[in-house]
Amino acid sequence: MSEHNHSHNHGHTKNKKILFISFSIITLYMIVEAFGGFITNSLALLSDAGHMLSDSISLGIAILAFKFGEKAINHGKTYGYKRFEILAATLNGITLIAISLYIFYEAVIRFANPPEVATTGMLIISVIGLLVNIFVAWIMMRGGDTHSNLNMRGAYLHVISDMLGSVGAIAAALLMMFFGWGWADPLASVIVAVLVLRSGYNVTKASLHVLMEGAPSHIDLQDLIKSIQNVEGVEGIHDVHIWSITSNFNALSAHIVVNGNKTIYESELIQQQIEHMLEHKEIQHVTLQLESEKHLHDQSILCSIKGDASDIHSHHHH
Repeated sequence: MSEHNHSHNHGHTKNKKILFISFSIITLYMIVEAFGGFITNSLALLSDAGHMLSDSISLGIAILAFKFGEKAINHGKTYGYKRFEILAATLNGITLIAISLYIFYEAVIRFANPPEVATTGMLIISVIGLLVNIFVAWIMMRGGDTHSNLNMRGAYLHVISDMLGSVGAIAAALLMMFFGWGWADPLASVIVAVLVLRSGYNVTKASLHVLMEGAPSHIDLQDLIKSIQNVEGVEGIHDVHIWSITSNFNALSAHIVVNGNKTIYESELIQQQIEHMLEHKEIQHVTLQLESEKHLHDQSILCSIKGDASDIHSHHHH
């Protein structure tokens, strides 16, 4: 177990360092870009800066979540502060939605009468912005766990969609320079706003699912139940609950029916087998209640609060 934790913590420190570097670079450039958008009067730049702000927030949240997460490991609070990153992600998602709506509103006004934009300045700033994003994405790809850690993955996807924002601003600047199309700027900003809205919606949806104790999306509950039923000595299973504490930390609780003549030692062996098997299926936290076959109550696999008589009969032979 300790070895598992050790590798986990090692990944943490690495992730944290990378997040911190990315956070510093992006926050710095976001300020430059917002300032640039203001001076050059480009909404595309401003919206890209808005997108970078959302990045910077989510990176900051990810760093804090790792920090709080460590605090929890040291003191062994039941779930520590692991929920913090989920709450923070929800807030982040809502902020993103608000930013995107504001950009839409601004863009509509600008379509009606496009203001003068300092295109050369806009082009230079957006090109640098693109390079900054590519650099940060490369750092994350190379050193971070962008595959399975929800936090790292979210941050990484943010940076990728940020690149698209910079590309949009570059394209708009070129269109205005060569063709004098003033509407290219608000158009680019609307495209970015759609990206921001989409990521805001997804983040909010995923984090609310966790807060509502929803079942982890990548885990097959039927398969888990089958596997538990197949463990030797298990005669039945009911009252199964599965939920996520935070990203990559899943919990399951269930009632297991075993033969009433077994000793506590024998029952514990069965319990250990189940726990071991579930750990391989990415359930890190298992709570089992063992019962004898005489312990008659609602036998339905999933907990139904009000077990009516017909329900008990129909599920009795599971």
